[in-house]
Amino acid sequence: MLDLQTYNRICSELTGTHYVRQWGDAHVWKVGEKVFALGREQEDGTMHVTFKASDMAWEIFRDTDGVQPAPYLASRGLKWLHRTDDLGMDDETLIGLIADSHRMAAANLTKKRRAELGLAD
Repeated sequence: MLDLQTYNRICSELTGTHYVRQWGDAHVWKVGEKVFALGREQEDGTMHVTFKASDMAWEIFRDTDGVQPAPYLASRGLKWLHRTDDLGMDDETLIGLIADSHRMAAANLTKKRRAELGLAD
């Protein structure tokens, strides 16, 4: 299962990202000003990761073992998923979905801001 160090490395390698610790002990990754992933290491060492989901990922994973609609965000009508373990979503899939979340968040930035961050249109 993905660990905190790997999660942070994967997010840091995406273009135009930066890291903040907020909302208690969450490791929050943003592209520009837009959040695309939140991770929190649990007391037992497992990682819970929350990310923005495409319509297709939402439909596929929202009722999967180890994945749920993200607390708070999904209750506000946003399509964000929260992976709590790797029963129904392996790490490789999670990594791909984090990259998708990054792309979706970046698409919500202005063209000027995307250019400043080195993101291609």
